Amino acid sequence: MPLLVTDYCWTQTESTVHISVPLKGAKVGKVDILSTDEYLKVHFPPYLFEAFLFEPVDDVRSTAKVGNGVAVISLPKRTNKVWDHLMITTNDKEKKKEVRERALLKYQEKLSLESTSKAEKEHTEKKYALETMMKHEQEERDRIQKIKDTEREKTTAELAAWRLRQKEELKVQSPRDSPNQMTAKQEPGCSDGGKVKLDQRGNREAKSKIKQVDLPAPRLVGNIQVSFTPRVFPTALRESRVPEEEEWLKKQAEARRAVYADVEELEDLKEEERNPDWLKDKGDKCFAAGDYLGAVNAYNLAIRLNRKIPALYSNRAACHLRLRNLHKAIEDSSQALDLLTPPVAANAAARIRAQVRRGSAFCQLQLYAEGLQDYQAALKMDPSNKALQADVQRIRDMIQVISRGRHHVSRFPQEHWSPKHHLNCTEKTEVSKLKQQTSLFFPTTLTKLTKT
Repeated sequence: MPLLVTDYCWTQTESTVHISVPLKGAKVGKVDILSTDEYLKVHFPPYLFEAFLFEPVDDVRSTAKVGNGVAVISLPKRTNKVWDHLMITTNDKEKKKEVRERALLKYQEKLSLESTSKAEKEHTEKKYALETMMKHEQEERDRIQKIKDTEREKTTAELAAWRLRQKEELKVQSPRDSPNQMTAKQEPGCSDGGKVKLDQRGNREAKSKIKQVDLPAPRLVGNIQVSFTPRVFPTALRESRVPEEEEWLKKQAEARRAVYADVEELEDLKEEERNPDWLKDKGDKCFAAGDYLGAVNAYNLAIRLNRKIPALYSNRAACHLRLRNLHKAIEDSSQALDLLTPPVAANAAARIRAQVRRGSAFCQLQLYAEGLQDYQAALKMDPSNKALQADVQRIRDMIQVISRGRHHVSRFPQEHWSPKHHLNCTEKTEVSKLKQQTSLFFPTTLTKLTKT
């Protein structure tokens, strides 16, 4: 609840009331003053001064000055007379509440009118500015058009004068430069058609002579000698790394040749066929249709165009697994994992597929320990995957069976060892079953290609 200010002072004349309210250390920006014809409020938290005025005042001409720790409000009276009191003497709370609400309503209406008038004024100013700008632009366009018309008239007049001069020159040169024409005119029996033809030929000859006169002289022929500065490495001899730099230059030249070769080979392709995303979609469709070689070719071309897309390598690894190109599947899966860095949640699914495809290739090469590492890494990223859990358990069983077979082999002398001593019948049956199961490790991972 605010604290009421009671230590105020006021003075009056017949026309004006002056009220001084101490601010008690409040900053100027935190002082809120509301004034109407019958109510005055000065609020500076936590203090509040309000006055229910004795007589109506002119709130339009009212002023307030805030500074030096005091707020001075000047209220012009509507009627020139001396007040007996500053405020009304009644203690009726309902009446005060009604006066306060009426004052707040008037103040809100006043603010609304001010904002409306301000908006209208801004709109009028913007409209005036736009009209002025349009007027200036129209004047500028008219000025430019006037200049164009003047230049056009001037050029037209010059062209007409030039044509007139050309005609006069042709009239002067035609009797002098065409003797055949003169003889043709003097010979009897010549028709008018012959005269016209000779005149036209003479005009053409005159024009050709004029054009030949205007031709510039031929350019001089010469040779320009070009010499190249030898490339010298600025490294001191004791710190020279010339062999490494030469090797670097050699690699750069080979890379440039490879790029240019690719450009020459790709010239015959359509525009859409040079898009790696389009080629990836084509490879995915070929894979879904069972055309694994076609999918590999599409992925190969896409990789030549962009070697930074991990999905291309991962999907090509899936194709190599189907084609039993296991070593290539391992290389592509490893390349996809190298590109899927850093390991974040957004590429977790792609990393799982790459790990499982490489683990599947290892298992089919009977490198079960390496395959188990990849499957465990995939299972770590997706612990709730039942298929991965079953595959990991099958690989562990295979490793245990093989380790038991190696234990049996160690009991036989080296000279009597043969492959038939490697496993007993039960273990052979287990191994054959597990090998059949290992061939089924990867189909669930191949049916879903990497999208990104």
